[in-house]
Amino acid sequence: MTQADVLDETQRELKPALLKGLRLRCPNCGGGKLLHSYLKVNDSCTECGQELHHQRADDGPAYLTILVVGHILGFALHIVYTQLRPDPWTLAIIMSVITVGASLIMLPRMKGLVVAYQWAKRMHGF
Repeated sequence: MTQADVLDETQRELKPALLKGLRLRCPNCGGGKLLHSYLKVNDSCTECGQELHHQRADDGPAYLTILVVGHILGFALHIVYTQLRPDPWTLAIIMSVITVGASLIMLPRMKGLVVAYQWAKRMHGF
């Protein structure tokens, strides 16, 4: 067994895998789709055949989404309220709609990120 074979079996590049996961693509080849509906992970990649059914994303993507969206919109709420002083009900409605929209956009991407991280670190049988 050569050193390249050992390296291939023990390490996978993390950054490219995470970027592919954020784009909702297979962390192995970057070509096939990672999800076949809003949050359902494909059993395998249609391009390279990489098995993806090993993933155990569970609640992690939801926690990451709340963390990211909460920090961004918390900061935005503070700036908008101190600079513009809108009516509280108007601000609450607008921020609620933005929060729901941002969460719906971010959630699949965070799931792709978690699956790609698991793939890169060879977790759960990858």
